[in-house]
Order: sequence, then structure tokens, then C-alpha cells
Amino acid sequence: MLFTEFRFLGFFLLVFAVHWLLPWNRARKLWLLAASYSFYAAWDWRFLSLIVASTLIDYSVGRGLELTDDRTRRRGLLVVSLVGNLGILGFFKYYNFFAVSAAEFTSWLGLGLPLQALEIVLPMGISFYTFQTLSYTVDVYRGRLGATHSLPDFALFVSFFPQLVAGPIVRATEFLPQLTDTRHLADIALRVPLVRFLMGYVKKACLADNIAAVVDPVFAEPAAFDTVSLWLASFLYSLQIYCDFSGYSDMAIACAALLGYHLPENFGFPYLATTVQDYWRRWHITLTTWFRDYLYIPMGGNRVGPVRLTINLCTVFLLCGLWHGAAWTFVVWGVYHGFFLSLERFVPMRRLPSWLGHVYVVLVVSCGFVIFRSSGLAEAGVFLRGLVPGGATGAYAIWNGWWLLLVAFGLVHAALARWPVENPVRNSPGWAFAVVYGVVVALVLPWAANQYEPFIYFQF
Repeated sequence: MLFTEFRFLGFFLLVFAVHWLLPWNRARKLWLLAASYSFYAAWDWRFLSLIVASTLIDYSVGRGLELTDDRTRRRGLLVVSLVGNLGILGFFKYYNFFAVSAAEFTSWLGLGLPLQALEIVLPMGISFYTFQTLSYTVDVYRGRLGATHSLPDFALFVSFFPQLVAGPIVRATEFLPQLTDTRHLADIALRVPLVRFLMGYVKKACLADNIAAVVDPVFAEPAAFDTVSLWLASFLYSLQIYCDFSGYSDMAIACAALLGYHLPENFGFPYLATTVQDYWRRWHITLTTWFRDYLYIPMGGNRVGPVRLTINLCTVFLLCGLWHGAAWTFVVWGVYHGFFLSLERFVPMRRLPSWLGHVYVVLVVSCGFVIFRSSGLAEAGVFLRGLVPGGATGAYAIWNGWWLLLVAFGLVHAALARWPVENPVRNSPGWAFAVVYGVVVALVLPWAANQYEPFIYFQF
């Protein structure tokens, strides 16, 4: 069930109406838990068992950590959580990748291991809810959070449907405290989330899904296109994945707000960044901060020498790449970003004029997304060679009018960063808001793509 489908509108209206009609906070939470499980079951009910397993593992570990001060037992409980959650994630997401890679490597050595790929279906959103539950266990272990005594509350934290399958990655310290108080519909500023949902819909259905039809043929056969078209496709894919993913985040944050819950921001106008480091402070913020707090800082963070710092950054972003998918393209993409982040520690990129910094970031990010999007390293190599003048062998071309969309997006991106829409939305008369909102919806719907496309990050 996609946020852009009309059946989701019916589903959400039902959830919204019953939620606010129920007078008791506990009943509301149980209703949202049932709705969340139903939402996920619409994808594949069989994988609900994995969400339940992760919920029970980390709820039990959290209670166990609360009941003991023994360091050995606490470490043992933490290991149970790590092995349980990462074991499930590793099997479903990475078994085939490592099995096939190991079999090919040992075959190259002349040894040969009897490892075969299995027919494994990747559960929707498993990377997102696994990181959520792990953050809870680690925070309880570190003493930053008390263990929750309510299993339904914890289950709702793990499965809350607005952000269940593609984030933002929510931490227990942010979400569990919100479950204690009864909310009132009169306290919800409905206009802002309604506008945000519409903005997310425009990004996804009108921009990302229409761009997909342009860039997919290019990535399927990059050797068939000329250099200008390859550059245009790389920039368009950077726009597509941003609109697709940030559009989902906008709609998720809006749905949660309409139900009275706050979710963290996941994007901060990333294409206005002037360094790659700045870009990662603005792109998929909840994942970046997760790796920072639970991996990079424990590894030593910035408090180490230059060699160790480079190793730490490349290691973290290698794992960030693997988080996105079980393929060598994601590994190389992660190390690629780790390299530029390391480079910026020693080269003062911030001294560049801001316009040149923007150009630098867009070029680095777009070339990285070529690796990210390609079906394999060989295909990525063909695409990247084609970006060099004289390197392309094809003659097919993309319509040059798409450059105008990129320019228009850049102007709107900068304008929204400078002049947020929240204030005029809040302050406008009710009748004016209703009229303008209705007119915009009527204008937007004809531009939506003809068919529903899954969100790109659903595969992660």
C-alpha cells in the first residue's frame, strides 16, 4: 500500500477518524498498533513474524538490562539483541550476496565452496525497523533510557506505520515519551501536515515517478547514449531519488503529525550543501546520525590520527553502503563517499566560493549515484566512462528540455530553504487555505504518473 495510492487515503482516513474518536490513550495506541500491523500485512503478512520477533527480543533484553547491574550479564544481553536482530537482517538481506561472493572467490582460488544462492524474499523495511530496535537496546544498555514496561507501547514504537517501511529511523528516546500523554485533536495544527503531505505527493508522484521513465532506459543500456544525455540522466537520477525518498519522509512526518506524533526530520535541503560532509548532515539525517552515534563515535570518531580517521570514515560508509543493499555497487558507493569525507578533513573545501561548493557537491553526489543506481560495477564503469568527453559510444539522446526541470528545481529548492511555507500556511484565513489547497490538488493530480511506482527505499 503506497502513500500515493487512493486506497491509502481511505485507509488513513479510517485510522484518523477512529483514532480521534477514541477517548482513551491506551485504546488509541492499541488501535494504531493494529493499524500498523494491518498496513504491513498488506505487503506480505508472513513477514509480520519478523517484526514481532524483533519486538519481543529487544523488549525482553531491555527488561533484562533493567534488572541486572552485572557487567557480564548486561554484555551478554546486548549480544543477544545484536545477534538476534542482525542475524535476521543478515540472513534475509545478505546471505545470497556473501554466499555467491564467497563461492566465486574460492572458485577463482581453485578451491570451490558448495555455497548456493537461495530463493529469499527481502522483507519490506527490515533495515529500518532493525536499526530502530537496536538503538533502543543500546540506549538502555548505556543508561541513556529506561526500559519500557509496556509491551504494546514498544510494539507500536517498532511498527508505527507512517515510517515503518522507509523511515525516518526513529529512536526510542524520541518516540516512547510521546506515548504517555493523551492528545487532543484541537491541539493539532492540521494545515501544516496537510500541506507537507501534498508537497511529498508532488515530489513522488509528479516528479520522481515521471523522471523514472526517462532515466531507467539510460541505466539499462548506458552504452547506447551520448555524453550529454549521460550527464543529464545522472543529474535527473539525483533529483529522482531525492524527490522519491524525501517525498516519502514528508508524507510519513505529515501522517504522524495528523495523529499527534512528531517524527524527526530526515532531509535538510541537501543540494544546497557546499561540501560532502555538509551534504551528509542534510541527506537521510536519521541514518547518518545513527551511524555517527552507534558506530563512528565508539570507533574513536574525530579523536584519532589522520590514518585512523580515514579508516573509520571509510569503514562507516562501507557499512552505510551495505545497509542500502547487498551488492558491490553499494559497497563501492559507500567507500566512494568515505573517500571524499576523508579528503575534506585535509583539504579546506569550505574556502571555496559557495557557488563552486554547490557545483562540487552536485558533481560528486551525482557521479556517486551512477554507481548506486547501476545494476553492476561493469555497467557503472560504462556509464562513468561515457561522462568523459569522447568516452561515450552511443548516439541516443534525451530530450534537452529536462535541463529546464533541473534549473527550476534548483530555484525552488533554494527558495523553500529561505522562505518556508509554514508561516503563511498557519496565518492565512481558513477559507483562503481551503480554496488554495483545493485548487493546487486539482492542478497537481493530472501531472501524477500514470502508474504507481514503489518508493526506491522500500528495497532497503
